[in-house]
Amino acid sequence: MLLKTKALSPNATTASSISSPSRLQKTLVLWQLVMIGLAYMQPMTVFDTFGIVSDQSGGHVPTAYIITLVAMMFTAMSYGQMVKYYPSAGSAYTYAQRSLNPNLGFLIGWCTMLDYLFNPMINILLATIYLKTLISADVSVWFYVIPLAIAMTYINYRGVELVANVNTLIVFCQLLLIGIFIGLIIKGLAFDDIGAGTLMSTEPFWSEDMQIGAVAAGSAILCFSFLGFDGLSSLSEETKDAAKTVPRAILLTTLVGGIIFIFVTYFMQLYFKNYTFIDPEESQPEVLLYVGKKLFQSIGLWLAVLAVCASGIAAHTGVSRMMYVMGRDGILPPKIFGYINPKYKTPSINIIIVGFICLFAGFFDLSFALHLVNFGALTAFFFVNLCVVVQYYIRDNQRYSVMHNLNYLLFPMAGMAFIIYLWFNLEYTALVIGIVWGMIGLVYLSFVTKGFTQFPKEFLSRSRTPDA
Repeated sequence: MLLKTKALSPNATTASSISSPSRLQKTLVLWQLVMIGLAYMQPMTVFDTFGIVSDQSGGHVPTAYIITLVAMMFTAMSYGQMVKYYPSAGSAYTYAQRSLNPNLGFLIGWCTMLDYLFNPMINILLATIYLKTLISADVSVWFYVIPLAIAMTYINYRGVELVANVNTLIVFCQLLLIGIFIGLIIKGLAFDDIGAGTLMSTEPFWSEDMQIGAVAAGSAILCFSFLGFDGLSSLSEETKDAAKTVPRAILLTTLVGGIIFIFVTYFMQLYFKNYTFIDPEESQPEVLLYVGKKLFQSIGLWLAVLAVCASGIAAHTGVSRMMYVMGRDGILPPKIFGYINPKYKTPSINIIIVGFICLFAGFFDLSFALHLVNFGALTAFFFVNLCVVVQYYIRDNQRYSVMHNLNYLLFPMAGMAFIIYLWFNLEYTALVIGIVWGMIGLVYLSFVTKGFTQFPKEFLSRSRTPDA
């Protein structure tokens, strides 16, 4: 049974939102959001993916990044459009709930939690891999997992301002190391006759033997380097003038991240022109060692630990806010999930719950966790694009100008087309696990609503009206 709803004016308010005893605090500004987004994306991830995508694309990684950037910008614009309409911390959950259907909205949010819940775990697993290389592989995995989970939880518990400041510092350090890395590459190309032996070439972007299918397959892998811009929408209720600031931050994060990836891989493709990676799937240590020798590799790996921790902190922030909105709506137990700490203005119980879940990183392998993240992210991306078409183009009838047709129909449809392409590139395991997780959510929703007949009042009222 589907519940039909009609969206009202973006300026409408609800009784439940007015009478809410405790709220998230609006403190974030544009540059802080961009830093959180870049921390989530991890600029240094370009080193991890370079080896495998270089092999896949036939030595055209920058072109693969350009294709990915263009495709992801469509979805980034759709997130920006929906943030303007519904500046809520619920992100894809809220957009689907209000523009499509409350039941479907919950299921989209439920699937998106696969992305958000397992992202901190993935980053803890990556940090553990690096730390084993730097310190010792002989100690128990819990020696690394437990302190990392506690640190992420503590930073988030103390407030989103601390999250922004920590992430800003770590992003700055990543960009500094990337700058030194590019300097070393330029020296090798210009003076040491390494690689292509030139700083100017179109070959990383195009060559006569380039196969567009191989480059497109590489772009499918790289799309997951851009995960993070979507998480900024979950900070809407903690951002000043969110309807303007968050869309700008989403687009800037995606664009700046893409430019960094393209710029760095252009020089890397020239430098590693005749190089064969020992392990293309784990190329970061090899890249750092080949370019800057042992000391530079050690510094880079220590910074990589901080980078994945920053990404995990940002993901931790996002999922705790989505859980908060679900609790506030009454679809999850509100006394637990809808609680806001009166001192730090954070959903502190959710933060602790996510921190506890992070400990399960000790039981999962990296491949399994990545499957779940990919499924959740693509589900959210597809339906956010669909929400733009339904909300703006169909419901609000905004179709009478060229810009209306571009922004509210063609661009989001292009985003959906690319997501469908990525769906076909997902591994079978990811699809099976995602569908099972979705079925669990459906069973839970039917239990909470007593067979889709009795919905929490807050859930119904918020499915009809945006937040103030």
